[in-house]
Formats: sequence, C-alpha cells, structure tokens
Amino acid sequence: MNLIVKSGIQVRDISRGFLAAAAGAALAFIPAPTSASAQVSLRTVVELAQQHSAQVRLAEADVRKARAEASQATDAFVPSISFGSGLPAFPEIGFTGSLPTVWEGRMQSEVFSMTQIRYIQAARQGVKAAQATLKDAKEQVAQDASSAYIELDTVNAEIEAAGEQEKAAARFVEIEQQRTDAGVDPTSQLLEARLTAAETKLKRLHLGTRAATLAEQLATLTGLPMGSIVPDHASIPEVPAVTASSGSASTAAIESAEDIAKSRELVARGDAEHHWWLPEIGFGAQYNRNTTLLNSINNYYRQPLPANNFSTGFSIRVPVFDLGLKNKGKQSAAEALRAKVEAEQAQQQNDIQIATISGTLRELDAEAEVASLKQQIASEQLKAVMSQLELGNGNDSPGAPPQLSPSAEQQARIDERQRYQEALDAGFDLSKARLELLRALGHMQDWLDELHAK
Repeated sequence: MNLIVKSGIQVRDISRGFLAAAAGAALAFIPAPTSASAQVSLRTVVELAQQHSAQVRLAEADVRKARAEASQATDAFVPSISFGSGLPAFPEIGFTGSLPTVWEGRMQSEVFSMTQIRYIQAARQGVKAAQATLKDAKEQVAQDASSAYIELDTVNAEIEAAGEQEKAAARFVEIEQQRTDAGVDPTSQLLEARLTAAETKLKRLHLGTRAATLAEQLATLTGLPMGSIVPDHASIPEVPAVTASSGSASTAAIESAEDIAKSRELVARGDAEHHWWLPEIGFGAQYNRNTTLLNSINNYYRQPLPANNFSTGFSIRVPVFDLGLKNKGKQSAAEALRAKVEAEQAQQQNDIQIATISGTLRELDAEAEVASLKQQIASEQLKAVMSQLELGNGNDSPGAPPQLSPSAEQQARIDERQRYQEALDAGFDLSKARLELLRALGHMQDWLDELHAK
C-alpha cells in the first residue's frame, strides 16, 4: 500500500510496516459497534408504535382521501373557470359555422341540487368514519404495544427469579451429592435434585426465548433496534379494574361502522331524489374575444362581428325518467342496508366480547389472588425452614420431628421462587384482560391518559 502525499512534485512511498502499525494504533481508539440498550418508558413505546404502525399510516391516508372526496363533492357549488382559444391556423374559406375567437373564458357551477347536497353530507359522514377508523387503529396499536411491554417487564422479573432458583437448585444438587456420597441419603434423592435443577434450567431457557420474542415484537412495533428496549417498571401505571355496564358500549370501530352506514344511507337518498322531479339549477357565464383575422366572417352577417361578447344564464334541469339512475338508486339502497346490518353486527359482537372478557376477568382475578397467597405461604415456609435450620427443632424427646437437612432450605427457596413466578404470570394475565376490556368498553383513551400522566 502506498501513501501518496501531493507536496510540491515529490511522491513518497511509506513502508508497509509503518502504515500497518499506524492503522492498528488508530483502530485501537475506534469503539466497537454495540447494540446500546436503555430504559424506555411505556409512554414512549406506545407513541413510537403509533407513529411507526403501517395500520395507522394507512388509516391516516384514508382520512386524507375522505377529506379530499368531501372537498370534491362541495366543489360542485364552487365556480369553475376555464380559458381557451379558437384562433385559426390558416385562412378560412367560406362559412364555417363557428365564431373565430382569439380566446374565450367560461365559468360554471351548481346553484341548487338536492342530490348533490346529499352527496356532500355523505362525504362528510365518510370523513367521520375514516377518523373513527384511525382512532381505532391507534388504540389497537396502543393495546398491542402495552401488552408486549408489560409482558416483557414481567418476563424479565421472572428471568431474574429463575436465575436465583437455578442457583438454589445447583446448591441443592451439591448438598445431595455430598449426602449421597456419605451414605446419608439414597441415590434417588440425588436424582430428584438433578431433575429439579434440569427443570429450573429449562424454565429459564423458555423465559429467555420468550423475552427475545417480545423484544423483537417491540422492535418491530416501534422501529427501534433489536434489544434496545429495556422496560422501565416505574413507567407502567396500574391498569384500571373496570367492569361492564348494563348498557351497550361503543368503540371507535363501532362508531366507524355506524358512520359508514349513515354515509351509505345519504348516498341512497341522493340517488332516490333523482326521481322526485326536484329541479337542478346551474349557473354559467361566457366571454368571447372574436377576431376577423384570417377569415371573412363579416361577409355572412348583416352587422360586423363584435370583438367583445359576454353572456350569462341559469340552466334548470328537471329529471323525469332515467332508468340507469333508477337502478343505481336500488344498488345504493342495498349497500346502505348492508352497511346498517354490519354496524349492528359489530355492536353485537362487541357486546359478546365484553361478556366473555368479563367472565374471564373474574376467573383471572381469583387466580391472581390464589397465586399471591401461595407465594406468601411459600415465603413464610422458607422463613420457617431457615429458622429451624438455625435453631433446631427445639425438642429432643422421642417422637419429635427429625431435624431438617441443609437441602430443605434450597428446596424451600426453589418453591418460593416458583410461586413468585406464578404470581407474576397471573398478574400479567389479569392486566392483559383488563386492557382488552378497556378497549371493548370504549375507554382505551383513559389508559392513554394514564400513560401521559405517568
């Protein structure tokens, strides 16, 4: 390798050994690329997920499209202006029947059309439907991101507990190995200890795989690098313990379906009003700048052709019979009926979902209470075992319970960590179901407000 230095006209070759040493010294100061990870709040994850979501961006595009369609429907009553020219390219021969113009301007617009008014109302209702769909998409993404974030935080806590459990299992095997070698305990107890250690290792591996899957899911949702999100437990507010009311709840998805049904109904009414003999009034204005250049137009008129010509007028159209529009009205009415049925179906499905989640919540609430009590009992049993190992059973009389072995402490620690993990799992399942019920009841915004206030 040659280092070329353009100083004056001299070119110097630098020895390869010196260059390699210099490059090595320079590379020593360049940090190796690492996957930086830091605590990211739940609020930040939800906001990034909503910004990065393809579903949300598609819904935003639909909102812009609906607004453009509403503007287009309204523009029928806004005058449209156009300019043109009819200047002849070659001299004209004879009477052509059209006035030769240097340029002309036209203006026209609707003045009154009941059908167009219905179309405008339908388009505005379509905007409301698109906005409701966008809200529903954001709520869905918020629910998915929140569930994945809370689950990852729970799994991380379980992994830490599983590590402690695995250490206790390794110590358990060590103690049983010594007691088996001394002939105090049978080989079966050593095998039981090894089985417990293998099960705790397998559980930790399962948790690691689960955490990696959740980390990849969050990275996909937010667009952040893989493994860069470390949950901040303090940023997770408690999910409200809501209950289903006696009446039907309305969600953004239901509101969107209802708005679509109203929009289709307005379109059907507009198509039907074509047959009510309602007049449609339009206004127009036209200006022509005529010319006698390259033509003999004045030879065919009594008076010379005026240069400036301007006219205005109203056009009144009364629809009497149009079979095509009549059939279009029938099609619009059928589409309106279908949209109405779909909105009713969405409401019914949501009511069923609320009833199902409510029943599941009652069970999960009871399971979480049971898991918490078991964890507390295991914790008290661990304290009792440690106390007995430290103080002895306090009774040397015949028939007294035998003194606990050192392996009892490790077994109690393993059981306590297992109950702790089960309590964490039950708590997450309860929180996830509560989030689902919040959304089914149309109160997802309450959860988002909690995140912003956290």
